[in-house]
Amino acid sequence: MLYARLDELRQEKEGQLAQVRSTGAVGTMQNISERDAFATMYEDRLAQLNAVDDRLVFGRLDLDSGECRYIGRLGLINDERQRLMLDWRAPEAGVFYQATAFERRGVRRRRHLMLRRREVQGIEDEVLDADLLRETEENHGDGALLAALTARRTGRMGDIVATIQAEQDRIIRAPLAGVMVVQGGPGTGKTAVALHRAAYLLYSHRERLKSAGVLIVGPGSTFMSYIERVLPSLGETGVVMSSLAELYPGVQAVEEPDPQVAELKGRLDMVDVIAAAVEHRRRTISAPRKVCVEGVEVKVTPKMIARAQERARATSKPYNEARTTFVKSMVREIAEKLERILAKRSEGNEADRSYLAEDVRSSRDVRVLLNLCWMPRSAQQLLSDLWSKPEYLAAAAPQLNERERALLRRDADAPFTVSDAPLLDEAAELLGDLDESAGREEARQQAQRRRDLENAEKALENTYFQLEDIGVDGVVSAEDVVALNAESGQRLTAAERARVDRTWTYGHVVVDEAQELSPMQWHVLMRRCPMKSFTVVGDIAQGASASAASSWSEAMEPFTGGRMRVEELTVNYRTPRRIVDLAESVAAANGLSITSLQTVREGDHVPTVRQIAEDEQLPVETVRAVEQELTRLGEGLVAAIVPHRLLMQTQAALREVYGDRVGTGAGSLAQDIVVLPADEAKGLEFDAVVVVEPAELLDEASGRVGSLYVALTRPTHALHVLAVRDLPAGF
Repeated sequence: MLYARLDELRQEKEGQLAQVRSTGAVGTMQNISERDAFATMYEDRLAQLNAVDDRLVFGRLDLDSGECRYIGRLGLINDERQRLMLDWRAPEAGVFYQATAFERRGVRRRRHLMLRRREVQGIEDEVLDADLLRETEENHGDGALLAALTARRTGRMGDIVATIQAEQDRIIRAPLAGVMVVQGGPGTGKTAVALHRAAYLLYSHRERLKSAGVLIVGPGSTFMSYIERVLPSLGETGVVMSSLAELYPGVQAVEEPDPQVAELKGRLDMVDVIAAAVEHRRRTISAPRKVCVEGVEVKVTPKMIARAQERARATSKPYNEARTTFVKSMVREIAEKLERILAKRSEGNEADRSYLAEDVRSSRDVRVLLNLCWMPRSAQQLLSDLWSKPEYLAAAAPQLNERERALLRRDADAPFTVSDAPLLDEAAELLGDLDESAGREEARQQAQRRRDLENAEKALENTYFQLEDIGVDGVVSAEDVVALNAESGQRLTAAERARVDRTWTYGHVVVDEAQELSPMQWHVLMRRCPMKSFTVVGDIAQGASASAASSWSEAMEPFTGGRMRVEELTVNYRTPRRIVDLAESVAAANGLSITSLQTVREGDHVPTVRQIAEDEQLPVETVRAVEQELTRLGEGLVAAIVPHRLLMQTQAALREVYGDRVGTGAGSLAQDIVVLPADEAKGLEFDAVVVVEPAELLDEASGRVGSLYVALTRPTHALHVLAVRDLPAGF
């Protein structure tokens, strides 16, 4: 019945969209706005209906009142406005996750429906009312949660909407305002909680968040590929997802090879270094200089330069925009001097000399001098100069010693790194737009936008009753209509506009694996959300980067002033107890402070730890270990987590046996055998994991045990460890 209604709605929206599109761009501007408003609404609704086809419904509540409520990925009503299914985010659906036998909340029975696409694979009933147990003997299934936990991994993260637990639900439905930190050890579902919270906030605060958007930030491209399908499956497609490498639009940063350099660039004093580097681009002259304008020499003095620069600074505009004031002031002063010179040469001649300003502006000598004193600069040019010119860095960063400045040195054409992204953003903030006409154009666009918004609001007033009749009033805002009628003719959602606009400010920001962020990365993210509405998830114990903080207060204090709330996830759903015991033993023996977690499963397989005689045997033994795990599991996803130096050898050895089934890096999660370094495994999960040379993984992280702890806690079923060197303490 529910799927039939979903198909009806799809067919209805497809027909309505086709009809609207067939009208073409005819009629008044108001008619066109109304047509585009409807087209947007139908397209968005179709995208939502198509995204929830797989496992549309997953729960049913049998209430004391005799009512049955179905719980699913979105809300459905029939033509008579009767409610067929509740959206899982609706307040009335909360009891599906919160009701217990001790506090039933009016629920007699909670039914879990386990579907694969549209097929029911299993049913589990949780009877909360003891009287119902006497009335029926039905109690199907082995447990929805256990079934989800033991299911084979696919290389893509699945949603947990059907099996959200009470402590997770409390965090997902927490108030929007403020900074909430979610501390959770391996396997506690913190990433899933963060994504479901984003979907819940978009549902509960749609009016505020639809226009401003939600930003989700993760550690790297592999991780972002892993989670990218979760939100669409929950009915949300308008979220901006960005890795740390993509924080600065237009620059695809590479990994920072040296942890010491990453730590230096991540310090908060880099704000002062970038500010000094920008200021250093303004220069003066030590003595008067002559410039030639149409054959006439004019003397420019240091005082003239200083006066013009002072006027420009007084505007408080960013560097490139303030330069316009400097240029105007200098052109005016030079033109006035030139006019006096010409007036002396031709006394009594009252000819119009208004053209002199343009002659001054066109003079090559003047342009060279003005660029020397105030050169326009892009963020990329500024940072490239800073790292490639030792004298420039020394002037901008006197607080760094010679060794630290030498570490930062790089060629001018070297690619920007992940650690450079927040510095580019800071430089862009101080430099402003490189286009000198940007200020005037922006003012014109703002005035036009105000007029467009007024027109759009009037158009929506006319469509209000039609939208209300089909139950989607409020879906389209005046801002949406203005975006539809932009001159480019291209329809951009808030998420699409935000993705390419560095200055965009979001309504909420979700940060995953947040323990890895440097102070500079936090500085940039705080600018992206001035309201400081954040969901921050991570595990301090898993910190492996050079900038990783030792506590959440240390990481967040400079930006929140202590105004944050910390929630903790205490149950490890992913990793069996037998593997957790080993991982916690290694962590404790190497000085890593962790909170021991409850685990849901004991596990069927004891971890295998093998010592290998020679280093050259490691790739061959890794193939053998992968083969053993594939045989033991029957099917599933197996990862080899190896040191960087063994990546290519291990991949080649596995491909000799398994061919295209083997992948590495960001694009490989659809394959069932994956080769990864430890720093890319964070946040991922596999059926079985082969960890190669744990002592070397420790060395790669400069002795920080976080990366090794991460590697050991990725499997959902089996762990295999291979080592030539002595095993670290705790094994």
